[in-house]
Amino acid sequence: MSADRRQASDHLERLLRQHTQEELLARLTPRTGEPSTKVPGGSHLSDDAVERRWQLLPDAAASREQLLDAHTVHQKDCYKHNIENFIGTVKVPVGLAGPLRVNGLFAQGDYYVPLATTEAALIASYSRGCQLLSEAGGCTAVLLNEGVSRAPGFAFASLREVGLFVLWATEHIDDFRREAEATTRHGKLRDLRITVEGNYVFLNFAFTTGDASGQNMVTLATEAICDYIERNSPIHARHHFVEANLSGDKKASAQSFLLVRGKKVSAEATLPAELIAKRLHTTPERMAQFWRMSAMGGVLSGTMGLHGHCANGLAALYLACGQDVACVAESAVGVTRFEVLDDSALYASVTLPNVMVGTVGGGTGLPSQRACLEILGLAGPGKAQALAEVCAGLCLAGELSISGAICSGDFSRAHRLLARGKATKTNEEPPAAAAEQK
Repeated sequence: MSADRRQASDHLERLLRQHTQEELLARLTPRTGEPSTKVPGGSHLSDDAVERRWQLLPDAAASREQLLDAHTVHQKDCYKHNIENFIGTVKVPVGLAGPLRVNGLFAQGDYYVPLATTEAALIASYSRGCQLLSEAGGCTAVLLNEGVSRAPGFAFASLREVGLFVLWATEHIDDFRREAEATTRHGKLRDLRITVEGNYVFLNFAFTTGDASGQNMVTLATEAICDYIERNSPIHARHHFVEANLSGDKKASAQSFLLVRGKKVSAEATLPAELIAKRLHTTPERMAQFWRMSAMGGVLSGTMGLHGHCANGLAALYLACGQDVACVAESAVGVTRFEVLDDSALYASVTLPNVMVGTVGGGTGLPSQRACLEILGLAGPGKAQALAEVCAGLCLAGELSISGAICSGDFSRAHRLLARGKATKTNEEPPAAAAEQK
């Protein structure tokens, strides 16, 4: 990473105005004294363990009152499989966006989508987009593919050994499947991709994971395969790692558009010009112009994917519904597309190749998160594919709303009114919906 010479120079000058060079160097020198007391208790949620953790924090009575309220104390045992070093809970506001009509292979109906966020204007924007889609007959949403990968890496002495190992590995896929599926009732080893780089071999295993998001499931299954390889391969690796960073786990990558990680979903809708004018206060032509310019902006900035703010809707839904929020890094890699049709209607679509969601396991069983899934009607087994299609519809709604707000000039005004609570005129009303806060 680089910085402009002037920027670097200005930064150093600001530091030296506050401290001498010797003081700055002293601040950066490692301190060899004993560190503070280790946080006690690990995964224990006993009253004693929680109390000992709070005793580490001086003058924390006010914080304790907010984080460890009576309701949290009453429910604390339900968190024991989801947290370590527990001290309480954080309350995040939850709002409803909708109705969102989804006509999918798995998701069917009008959904009120719970979104957890601290960003003013976000839910107003997504809710407007949901209503727009619903008035147009809903969005069509399709689950296109699914699978969760884990990619162990093996280091050998030479390319010759690599070739022999790859030959052996391709002949033992059934053995790998047996070992992996012995660790889980729901995971199935679907495929294997092999990547060679010098004396390194990456084995990218693709699993289906039922209704679970499946990160832990595929890790344990892959570890069983690695153990089998270590015991049985006639060509022994110098070393190996259960994940060698080729799977795309929790990061945006070009690989997202070539494979699938989680669930690949696409949603589309055709919106009449009259409805665009009524609800977004703009035209299909202007929205298509904006899309073309934003596409060029994405190319020039080197973004992975092409969209406005899919991460906003996914993060809010993930937080509300007990998903792994860090997976937004890969789940939000997608493509939005707008086109004006011959009848002047707007065709809009969103495709997301890496939606990591589940309706069982992980955080989905926690009280608040399960309540949000139940609001959607998507709690428990048999619902994960529908949840992925709802995610695609939600992102499409958000893309339409933010684009419309920018095209109509409502984007800045919405944030002035909803995020700051200020108006330039005393009688100014909030716009029908707001674009998300950047």
